[in-house]
Formats: sequence, structure tokens, C-alpha cells
Amino acid sequence: MLYEANIYMENLIKKLEEQISFLQQELSQMSEELYSQQKEIIILKKEISNFKRRIDELDSGTETSISKEDKKPPHY
Repeated sequence: MLYEANIYMENLIKKLEEQISFLQQELSQMSEELYSQQKEIIILKKEISNFKRRIDELDSGTETSISKEDKKPPHY
């Protein structure tokens, strides 16, 4: 009886160790993905800021490097 309980506990410990290992791996992958998404968000925020600045330049007429073809037509 004691022997069976010992085997059961060893199996249980082994299963728990496997689950912990799996969870550690999943956590590592999630952390890497989160980091990647944070970098992408920073890049996208910069792009949005550049687009807003560009739109403001177009609206105010203070554009400097815009060719005539890029301007809105008069009927727009």
C-alpha cells in the first residue's frame, strides 16, 4: 500500500513538473509576442503621428515638399 502511494506521488510530481515546464514555455512565447506587439504599436503610433502632421500641413497650406499633383483639386 505504501509502495503504491509512493509510485502515485512520483507520477503526480512528474506530471506537475511537465505542466510547469509547458506553462513556462507558453509564458516565454507570450512574453516574446507581447514585446513584438509593443514594438509594432510604437511604430504604428509614429506613422499615425506623421500622417496627422501631413494632414495638418495639407489643411493649413504650409506644405513644403508637396508637388502640385498631391494637392486636392479645387472642386474637392
